[in-house]
Amino acid sequence: MLTAWYLHLKTLSHRAWYIAALVSWGIAFFEYSVHIPANRIGHTELSLSQLQVLQVGMSLVIFIPFAIFVMGHPVKLDYMWAALCLVGAAYFIFRGIA
Repeated sequence: MLTAWYLHLKTLSHRAWYIAALVSWGIAFFEYSVHIPANRIGHTELSLSQLQVLQVGMSLVIFIPFAIFVMGHPVKLDYMWAALCLVGAAYFIFRGIA
């Protein structure tokens, strides 16, 4: 979803907002067509809370390289603190498994 939400800021900033919205919706449709089956499969083994924490954690792991390499933004220390908080959240959500 990072691509659908943010890439238009860099590549379509000179176009009307509705053009960016249509392009983003097209990208989001593709991403959701992968995300929805993954959630359905994942829900057979994981709880809803576990799926959400996993999704947020994966989003941050993908967001950092996206911010650096695609959007050209530097990594801030806040990203690392956020990652640490997500590691803590993952620990508490997944500690009952195993």
